[in-house]
Amino acid sequence: MKRIFLASAACLAVAACSGGDGTNPITGGPTDDTEDPTTDPTTDPTTDPGTGIDSDRTVPPGTASPTADLGIYRYEPPTDTGDGYAQSVSYDAATDTFSVDNLAFDGANTYQRDDIVGSLGPYAVYEGDGVFNDPVTGVPISQFEHKAIYGVSTNTDANGLATTQFAIVRTGAYVGYGFGGFVYQRDGGVTLPTTGQAAYSGQYAALRDFNGKGGLEYATGDMTAAIDFNDFNAGDAVKGKVTNRRVYDVNGSDITESIISALGTQYGRSYTALPQINFVVGPGVLDTNGEILGGVSSNVTDATGALQGFETGKYYAVISGDNADEIVGVLTAEAEDPRYDNVTVRETGGFILYRP
Repeated sequence: MKRIFLASAACLAVAACSGGDGTNPITGGPTDDTEDPTTDPTTDPTTDPGTGIDSDRTVPPGTASPTADLGIYRYEPPTDTGDGYAQSVSYDAATDTFSVDNLAFDGANTYQRDDIVGSLGPYAVYEGDGVFNDPVTGVPISQFEHKAIYGVSTNTDANGLATTQFAIVRTGAYVGYGFGGFVYQRDGGVTLPTTGQAAYSGQYAALRDFNGKGGLEYATGDMTAAIDFNDFNAGDAVKGKVTNRRVYDVNGSDITESIISALGTQYGRSYTALPQINFVVGPGVLDTNGEILGGVSSNVTDATGALQGFETGKYYAVISGDNADEIVGVLTAEAEDPRYDNVTVRETGGFILYRP
């Protein structure tokens, strides 16, 4: 479905990289809160209708007829390069195992809790079997590396079931991104406010895979979001950010400093932290069913002090609860990896954010 908005309501990427104390965690200097210079705030939309913006808001596959009263599930849109293949996932609490269908060479489709990195903050980490035995000959067949992150809400419904969940599956076995996917869901309805604003906070955990090399990495961070239910008139306004990001190898070693150092070499200055990921703020991101879709980006400042774009991507989320109590979702962000030549890194992170 396409929607038309006046040019004066164009989407603005939030350029701030605030560490929460008014400083930029990348440079230690002041936060840059300037607007997109291509937007003229003096334009009168009643006299200058502009050319308009085509907004192609397409929700990911999943629930065919969503409503605010019922649960909603979504999975990663399938692509020819392997995205969206992990569509059927389930968790068995009795055995603490995680089942994934439709991925090649991941053992018997049952993932065990990772024996090295068993959790990332409040979210559990699982891995596929490394070997599968031929059932006829018993010959062991090596399997591809697959990792999964599973997040479940601390809130429950009247039946004791978690109100929201997400799962992410990626592989490091391909030179390209390979086959994987993500799923997120709300198990119940939502009542959206019609006025006021709401603040949310929680934890973020991600799998990082590569196009141009194999391997996997983990990432963690703190995450906040806020919704202005008064504006924009078409779809409300949503902002969010991931801060205090750390990156780990599959053995749990913190490798954040190696990325920060490579960024410094690339842009000719010294940094103290990874850039924060920001939601792109603009109209039309929230619908009446509580589904939120939008863009994400991150920035660094170069040796001249100019702001340079680093990561870009999308976020997908849904609000849950009688008081719009929580948000569950997944974001993807891609960038040229500063540690390597001709390698792109993709970070796929899940989050459950609560309204205090």
